[in-house]
Amino acid sequence: MSQKTKELREIAKYNSQQVKYYEKQKKRQKVDASEYLTQMRNPDNVVEFDNLNTYFFTDIGTVHAVDGCSFDIPKGKTVGVVGESGCGKSVTSLSLMRLVSGPTGQIVDGAIRFDDGERVVDIAKLPIKQMQQLRGNKIAMIFQEPMTSMNPVFTIGRQIDEVIKLHNPEMDKKAVKTRSIEMLEMVGIARPEGIYDSYPHQLSGGMRQRAMIAMSLSCDPQLIIADEPTTALDVTIQAQILDLLRDLKDKINTSIMLITHDLGVVAEMADYVVVMYAGRIIEKGTAIDIYENPKHPYTIGLIASRPVLGKEVDRLYSIPGNVPNPIDMPDCCYFRDRCDRPCETCGGEYPDLIQLSDTHFVACHLYNGGEQE
Repeated sequence: MSQKTKELREIAKYNSQQVKYYEKQKKRQKVDASEYLTQMRNPDNVVEFDNLNTYFFTDIGTVHAVDGCSFDIPKGKTVGVVGESGCGKSVTSLSLMRLVSGPTGQIVDGAIRFDDGERVVDIAKLPIKQMQQLRGNKIAMIFQEPMTSMNPVFTIGRQIDEVIKLHNPEMDKKAVKTRSIEMLEMVGIARPEGIYDSYPHQLSGGMRQRAMIAMSLSCDPQLIIADEPTTALDVTIQAQILDLLRDLKDKINTSIMLITHDLGVVAEMADYVVVMYAGRIIEKGTAIDIYENPKHPYTIGLIASRPVLGKEVDRLYSIPGNVPNPIDMPDCCYFRDRCDRPCETCGGEYPDLIQLSDTHFVACHLYNGGEQE
């Protein structure tokens, strides 16, 4: 047996043990409330991610999909999470919903504190049965492709009814239907009664997304997670959906976690921006901090790669190089080999987040006394 085969067997054996341990923890029936009841660090926040670590235990190694992320979502605000594909944006949101694909995917460390209006819980430690009471009720998610998120064999109305009935068992059938039609009307659908009896395939992309938003808002959630909510839509419909989300946020006083690749959408929608790279947060601050005064070379590269009105270029800027192998991440700064401003200390320990102002933070040795090479 080759050395490589032995190593892979050892990795598979160790990861199998880890998966069994975390699955056993999740399936515990009697969990003392002291394990998951907690307090917010700042009562003005609805969610606080604190050193979140979400890993995928594969047969060839452990993928650190989210590797020590910490950021807040204030009440009534929109926080945009941006970065390249595979940087950990969606896994962060799925960790919050406790929908990480198991058994290989597991939250292994950290806390996700959530204020549901009545109590504060650590979602990372919350029993699955109690999480089901929050999911769709206090925390809602708008998926990026409503055609694949909705069940094609049930009408729109039946699918919205199901969400309302699940979390409001005291409501009778007539009250549930009335509420569903009200929600369809709230999201700007002109014929709510007709759409209620329609199937997903009978609606356009924009109408399906509106129906998905209606479903998400049906229980007046404290937090909406919008995962690429306009990706599958044309530009005109995108603008309508963004306006709708902004109006509804103010109307029901909810918070939004907006995940997107589109920096224009973030600039228009977000109050705060979190920039992720290879599972870590490399910069965060207000939208003005990030767009008018970006500090990390990666953030600067992202902003430089977007098209600008009135400016003709032969080719848009592209950040050189590739993201490191997620199974074998370097011990130093993950962006070092792609950076156009490396310094001597970049080969050392991964940089901590450095506070530049009350709201602006960056993880880069350039702002920690490092000298450019």
